Amino acid sequence: MAFLASCDTQYPLTHPHAASAVVMVPPVHFKFNAQTSEDNGFQHALALPDEEVKTRAMAEFNNMVMTLRRHGIDVVVMEYPDSDPATPDAVFPNNWFSTLPSGELYLYPMACPNRQLEVKPERLMAALDKAGYAVNHVHKVKCHDKDEAFLESTGAMVIDHLNQRVYAALSHRCDSILLTEWAAKVGMRQVVSFNTEMSDGNPVYHTNVMMAVGEAFAVVCDEVIEPAQRDLVCNTLAEDKTLVSISEAQMNRLCGNILQLRNRHGESLIVMSLSAYSAFTEDQKRTLRQFGKLVPIDVNTIETVGGGSVRCMMGEIFLPRHQTV
Repeated sequence: MAFLASCDTQYPLTHPHAASAVVMVPPVHFKFNAQTSEDNGFQHALALPDEEVKTRAMAEFNNMVMTLRRHGIDVVVMEYPDSDPATPDAVFPNNWFSTLPSGELYLYPMACPNRQLEVKPERLMAALDKAGYAVNHVHKVKCHDKDEAFLESTGAMVIDHLNQRVYAALSHRCDSILLTEWAAKVGMRQVVSFNTEMSDGNPVYHTNVMMAVGEAFAVVCDEVIEPAQRDLVCNTLAEDKTLVSISEAQMNRLCGNILQLRNRHGESLIVMSLSAYSAFTEDQKRTLRQFGKLVPIDVNTIETVGGGSVRCMMGEIFLPRHQTV
């Protein structure tokens, strides 16, 4: 179903369509997370000791940070000390916060108890402040009449900043009421929500594993969208985007979990995992290259064990810079 969000707030018309800076969190406690695996079929345990899994994940993380910085992206690393309670999925920070150019920071309710421990606004704001970004106001997204309502930020929502439109696959991690309330609060012009079903009969756990929206392109696994809603979603995307349709097999290689960024020189980058890059067809890659340089990064351990990929590892920063005197 699609509906218009009526509200007095206006989504910033000057909002950048792609971020040039991201927050990333080292996989200090990384390992297979049994709690999230209940509805995340992308996770697979490896026959390796936990310490070896963490070592490999940390090497992949460090390589990704260096790769992004080498391509002109500002990466703010937010540390989680070893002494903190275990947060095996902290490497995926995009699920618990988002930012706006007005300096607003939004915090979101997470479905899994050990993921709720990841939400550390004070530590996030300290890292952002040190990097020169200003947070002017903090909003906590919650449902006042429903305790078990979750909305996992830009994992649950894929945002088209150009058209002030949000796409969302409804699931346990994406509550329709919270989605509607959030969209109205930030001034989204339109919400396109829909149901999904994979070949195993389960819904897609996060929208951003089956869909990515760039400035002028969109990648979508349309075959998992409920048939009665499929045309609506694809036609809406195709209004001003070149559509790249991926199969469920490609979605399982995380082809949908990609992100367009713009570096400090204004150049467009499309960041994806090496697995996704290898799974895209040559024709699909040729289409995507029209809209930016493809930047494949090997995060195989994090993808396999964590069930998320490079997009999940980047929390976009749209905040203003501190005023200099």
